[in-house]
Formats: sequence, structure tokens, C-alpha cells
Amino acid sequence: MRQILMNELTNDEIQKAKEFLDATGRVGGVEGLYWLAIPEEMLGGAQLGHEECGPFSFAVEVGDDFVSFELLVRSESNLHCSCTCYATATQREFLLTTMDRMVSEHGIRA
Repeated sequence: MRQILMNELTNDEIQKAKEFLDATGRVGGVEGLYWLAIPEEMLGGAQLGHEECGPFSFAVEVGDDFVSFELLVRSESNLHCSCTCYATATQREFLLTTMDRMVSEHGIRA
């Protein structure tokens, strides 16, 4: 799996990451899982024409001392469709910008 991993975080940094993700994303059905919605104008060719598979999101996992940002664009309603694929350059930039915002706005020093 392609992902960006921030590890060796303190308990305080993990709490700050969770607060950011609570405000920015949606809590997933599994503890520590968040969904970061991809803006509609950033959908790639694989997602266009697949409105019934949306919404499209990145999965973000928060563990005891890490935050993992997956680079896979996921359909939240259809796991086995071709619209689930790795991020485009624009989508990766959105994810990196969001991650950088989390780090700078909440004083995470990873």
C-alpha cells in the first residue's frame, strides 16, 4: 500500500491529530479510521462517471504513535470498482497540503 506515515508521535501529537481529523474528515466505522473527502473538482478520470460509487475519500489511520495517510482513492460504497485507484498528482497535492496543515496548525513536530 502506498502511504505517507508519520510515526514516533507523542500522545499529545496523536490527540492533536485526532482533533484535526475530527474537524476536517469523518470518523470511520473502525476505531482510529478517518475518511478525508476528496473535493468533487479534484476527482480523476477513474472517478468521473462513477457518481453512484461516491463519495470518494482517502483513508487516514491513527494509531498509538502514528498517523498513516493512504494514497489510494477509495469509493465508500463499492470496493471492487475501477474507480478505486491510486491518487492523481492533484489528489496527492490535496492530501499533502491537508497533512501539512495538520502539522503546522497543531504544532506536530513529526
